[in-house]
Amino acid sequence: MITGRQIRAARALLGWDATDLAEKAGLTRETVSKVENDSVHAREDTLAKMLRVFSQNDVELTDNSGVRLKPQSVEIFEGTSGFFAFYSYVYDYLVQYGGDVCVSGVDEKLFVKYQGDFSDIHMKRMAELAEKHKEFMMHILVQEGDYNFVASNYAKYKWQSKKHFSATPFYVFGNQLALISFTHEPAPLVILIKSSCFAEAYRHSFDLAWDGAQIPPPKKEGDK
Repeated sequence: MITGRQIRAARALLGWDATDLAEKAGLTRETVSKVENDSVHAREDTLAKMLRVFSQNDVELTDNSGVRLKPQSVEIFEGTSGFFAFYSYVYDYLVQYGGDVCVSGVDEKLFVKYQGDFSDIHMKRMAELAEKHKEFMMHILVQEGDYNFVASNYAKYKWQSKKHFSATPFYVFGNQLALISFTHEPAPLVILIKSSCFAEAYRHSFDLAWDGAQIPPPKKEGDK
C-alpha cells in the first residue's frame, strides 16, 4: 500500500515541493497535500498520475514504504520471442504507470509479421487498456500513403513525408526509449534504454515530427 510518507519522500528525492508535484501530475496542490497527510483515501487514478510522474523522473516506490532512484540500464530483446517479451514489457509498464506512447518509423506489416499470432492478443489488450484509461493514447508516424492503421482502436496515425520517413522505428513511453531494427539477425532487434534523458530527447524529436506530419485524408478506392 502506498503511503503519504512515500509520496513526500519521492518528491523530496527529486527536490520538488507539493506545488511542483501537483503541476507535473495535473492535480491540485490541495489534493497532493491531502494524499501526503493520509487525510483522504487517494483515488486509483490520482495515485497513477503521481506514480507516472515519478517513474518518468526515474524514481520508484518500493515495498515496505521505500523510495529509490531507478537503476538506469539497457536491455536487449532479439528474435520473435524477444519481440513478444518486449511488447509484454510495454503493456505491463503502461498498466502500472499509464501515460502515452510515441512511435516513429512504423511499417505495421513488419510489426504484425514478427508478432505473429501474438499480434491479435496484444492489440486486444491494448484496446482494453485504452478503454479503461481514457488518458492513454498512442501516436504513430507512418510513411505518407500508408493506410495500414491496424491499431486505430487505441492509436492516432499521421503521415510523415517519404523524404523524412525512416523505417527504423523507435518507441518512447514514460522514461523508456526502445530502438527497433528489422534487418538484424535474428530479427527483430529491440534495444530498450531505461533513461529519462534519452526518452525525453526522442520525445521532443517526435513531437516536432508529429506537429509537421499530415493527417491522412479519407481513403480512396485503390489506396493501400
